[in-house]
Amino acid sequence: MSLPEISKYYFSVAEFERMGEAGVFTKDARLELIEGEIIEMLPIGSRHAACVKFLSRFLNRAIGDIALVSTQDPIRLNDFSEPEPDLALLRLRDDFYRDAHPTPADVLLIIEVADTTLAYDRQVKVPLYAKAGIEEAWIINLSEEQIEIYSGLADGTYQTIVNFRRGDEARAHTIAGLAVNVADVLG
Repeated sequence: MSLPEISKYYFSVAEFERMGEAGVFTKDARLELIEGEIIEMLPIGSRHAACVKFLSRFLNRAIGDIALVSTQDPIRLNDFSEPEPDLALLRLRDDFYRDAHPTPADVLLIIEVADTTLAYDRQVKVPLYAKAGIEEAWIINLSEEQIEIYSGLADGTYQTIVNFRRGDEARAHTIAGLAVNVADVLG
């Protein structure tokens, strides 16, 4: 017996945003649109939340005059993907992206904090950022206590992956002088 052919419907960013505006989703729903599929994000644990708060404060102090620190806000990668990375460093704009969400051309660096989502972040989100042309992505890997830096973008993939552990200083490739002590980030 053969199975019937099943079709999937993929949502566009415009449709996803209209559904949100129409109240289709609950107010506390944590959703992302990834390659046309609506993905429910897992609840954020206290260690994850603390790491995001630390990085937000650190980054605002370190580079607040040269980039805008965006925390858990949408980035429109293409017509079918609008993730909400934990942090994104964006090119400064006087309007603070009031009229539209940032696009890959606006992103200097994306940071995902991962504990329970590590495999998803590595296998889905980081490749998606590379495919979109974002020059650099970091995963703050809470489980393995390291910062993974993905850079060297070529042909839609990151060519270089460097891991930094406690005692190391992780350095950005896209923002000159941006460095952070791994132990401080991990807590």
